Amino acid sequence: MTTTSLPQPPRSRLGHAYREQLARHAPGGHPTAAARESAALTLAYQDRFLSGPAFLGEAERSTVVDDLHTAYGLLRSLPERVFGGSITALAAAVGLDPLQSALITRSARTGALLPLGRADLYHDGTGFRLLEFNITSALGGFENADINRAMLAYPPLEEFVRRHGLRYRDTLGCMVRTMYAECASVLPTDRPPVVAVVDTAENFAVVGPRLRVFAAKLADHGVEGIACDLGELRYPGGRPTVSGRAVDVVFRYFLAEDLTDPATAALLEPLLVAAERGRVGLFSRLDAELYGNKGTLAMLSDERHRDLFDAAELACIDRLLPWTRYVRPRTTDPGGAPVGTLSYALAHRQELILKPTLLHGGNGITAGWEVDPAEWERKVASAVDGPFVLQRRVRPAAEPFPDHAGGERELFLNWGLYVGVRDADGDGDGDGDGYGADEYGYGDGYGGGFVRASPDAAAGVVGMGTGASVGCVFHGGDR
Repeated sequence: MTTTSLPQPPRSRLGHAYREQLARHAPGGHPTAAARESAALTLAYQDRFLSGPAFLGEAERSTVVDDLHTAYGLLRSLPERVFGGSITALAAAVGLDPLQSALITRSARTGALLPLGRADLYHDGTGFRLLEFNITSALGGFENADINRAMLAYPPLEEFVRRHGLRYRDTLGCMVRTMYAECASVLPTDRPPVVAVVDTAENFAVVGPRLRVFAAKLADHGVEGIACDLGELRYPGGRPTVSGRAVDVVFRYFLAEDLTDPATAALLEPLLVAAERGRVGLFSRLDAELYGNKGTLAMLSDERHRDLFDAAELACIDRLLPWTRYVRPRTTDPGGAPVGTLSYALAHRQELILKPTLLHGGNGITAGWEVDPAEWERKVASAVDGPFVLQRRVRPAAEPFPDHAGGERELFLNWGLYVGVRDADGDGDGDGDGYGADEYGYGDGYGGGFVRASPDAAAGVVGMGTGASVGCVFHGGDR
């Protein structure tokens, strides 16, 4: 909806100040003009750009980044805490089939796996709540900083960002930095590394144009990029090449869900052998998918596992995670009381969402409030003992955005916040002047972000696949 009033928003002082500035000065021009002129951005998002950015105060940014790194560490510790150190047991518990499990377990024995992920979060008016934690190299978002730069071409925003000393992080820079750390043992020291951005042939037929943009943008970070599908790799002497060019790192864009096909597994075999022999880096390792899985969030949330975590870890879990449970015949409710899962789900349909543990992009999700009771019962009953979780609904608080017509509209945001490898001291935001691109590096592990926004408060999934608009994120302003 469109209004002409400017109420104080529940979260962002900066957002309120920016809208007041626009209301006072009635600027000309259009804030999304530069984004719409960018071929790379329109390839990714058509013309679905928000007319203003989202803002993160420095304190809330630091808090949520610390919580996400804590959550990442807890997810990585699940094999030891819950399964006696067995990655195979964790793979089975989250629903991977034997072929996927064998490939992932094998990959976990080679090289390193360092933090890299995108958290999808709603802000409920009191704090951020984690819906999903995508832990993999196939994250998207490599154009995030391009959105920031395009929005800064709008003079009122550029002046506001400069006056408040706001900044942004380059998500692609975070990815490259993490890749360098994870694959250090195989990277050349006398020339730029050659990195192949690789997906399956089926996926590449759809996303290939965007991955070619990704590969080209790697040059901005001192990397020679090549985009190809898995079947284009050749292995003369055991080292992967693309069109005769030797590859130092394969930047993996295929997911665990793509590995159920024996033909794909056969194409993957020589790549795994090359990685095992130290002939190429595989970024990120296949076992990243284990931890970036909705089922592992259910393990953190599960009442039965609370004695495995200390007080600080439990505080983080309680602060960040909504109630999430595997769909089993019996479970515990948010108060810890034993309940029958189906009867509980039927009684609380309006407050629950059903999610498959393995799929991504909102695929296979059923929001209880979007279906009738009979369909909800069928969906939940068929999910019992399968690779599904139930999650308590998080209601995002409305955030007013300028509508470029003198008023504003209320939108509901899905925040995509990125984390990567941290410096040893965790300090990546030193003092200093300047605005725009964050000159202080990535030492605290924050890798930038973007938002997807919908005017529909009841949307089951706020995402690009459901018609959301996209916007950039600036942070700072309160220190």
